[in-house]
Order: sequence, then C-alpha cells, then structure tokens
Amino acid sequence: MNDMVVLIIEDDIHIKRLISTTLIASGYKVLLAKDGKEAILEATMHNPDIILLDLGLPDMDGIEIIEKIRSWTETPIIVISARSDDKDKIEALDKGADDYLTKPFSVEEMLARIRVAQRRLTNVKMANPSNFINGSLEINYASGCVYVNQKELHLTPIEYKLICLLAKNVGKVLTHTYITNAIWGTSWESDVASLRVFMATLRKKIEGNIDDPQIIQTHVGIGYRMLKL
Repeated sequence: MNDMVVLIIEDDIHIKRLISTTLIASGYKVLLAKDGKEAILEATMHNPDIILLDLGLPDMDGIEIIEKIRSWTETPIIVISARSDDKDKIEALDKGADDYLTKPFSVEEMLARIRVAQRRLTNVKMANPSNFINGSLEINYASGCVYVNQKELHLTPIEYKLICLLAKNVGKVLTHTYITNAIWGTSWESDVASLRVFMATLRKKIEGNIDDPQIIQTHVGIGYRMLKL
C-alpha cells in the first residue's frame, strides 16, 4: 500500500472500473470523476498526486481541463484517450499533459506510466537545486558543468540549455514546440530543424551508443523525453 492518490477522469463506466480496480489492487488510493465539472471539483478539493484524464468527456473537452488544472498545479497528468492522431497528442502535451496513452491499452503499460510519473514527483520533491544525477549523467547547475561517468563533457550553450530543460522535466515528454519556445522563444520550422541537429550532437556526447539511446528518448513527430534511470 502506498499513499499515492490517483484521480480518474473517465465517463466510460467499464474503462473507469478497469482502471480503478487495477489501481486499487496495486495499492493506490482512487478518486473518480465522470465529467469535467466533477474533475475540477475533485482536483481542487483533494489535490491528487496523479491524474488520469480521458479527453472525450460529455461536458467539456479534456484539453480545457488540462489548461484549468495547469493554472494552479503541476500535478502529473496522464492522458488516456482513443484519439490517436499525433496532433491530438501534441496539443495535449503542449497544454501541459505529462504523458499520453492511447486506447486500447494494457494495464501493465498504464501502471508503468504511472510509476514514471511517481518517480518524477519524487525527483521534484527531493531535488537539489545545485545538482542533478540520473544514472551516469550528472549536471552541476552551480558550475554549469555536465558529466557522464564522472567525465566532464564539453557542451555548447544550446546543448547545455537542452540537457537542463530535459533534466528539469525528467520522465516527461516535451514537444518540439515546448522545447523550441523554451530555448529560442519561437517555434518556426527552422527552429524545429535546428533542434534536431542540436539534439543529435548532444546525444553523441552523452549516449554510449547513439543507435541505442538510454538517456534521451525520441517520440517521433512529437518531441523528446529524458528517461529516469
């Protein structure tokens, strides 16, 4: 049993029952909401640790719920939706969702995504503002130095900004738009093209095998995620 509280926002009774039964059996505490109005009420009253959100709700679109929740909290939001188009995933992630799981899904994958969100929560709560360690990767924010296996890397200013942005959002998928806006303040096609180039050079420096990346994961057509090691 753990103390993690998960809010399930889902109007399909069968899917809601499947998710809640699985979570309770895995030791989580569960809150339920069948529409947007209930979701906002539950989120504000009980401050859950993690939110599972269906986008297709009867009274409002899930994207609107993400925006409302993000206006006051950084609680991890995992979208669970039948919408499988990349543009829907990108919009949800751009608005502040942490992850996106497409229906139909396996409960094992859902639990794995929740565990990633849990680790990210733990990292945020225990974060040392001057130091970040993830497996063989270490970032010393005070000195501006980055190490892999205790060996200092020579990064360009843009590469350093990228690795810090990913590290501060470890376990979270960051879209191309989110990253380019954070790095350059714009999100033109040329910015996305530049991002791919900088990400490729960064990976060569931090990954042992660029054909089998272990630190930075590519989500094709969407963006990048630093894995929690």
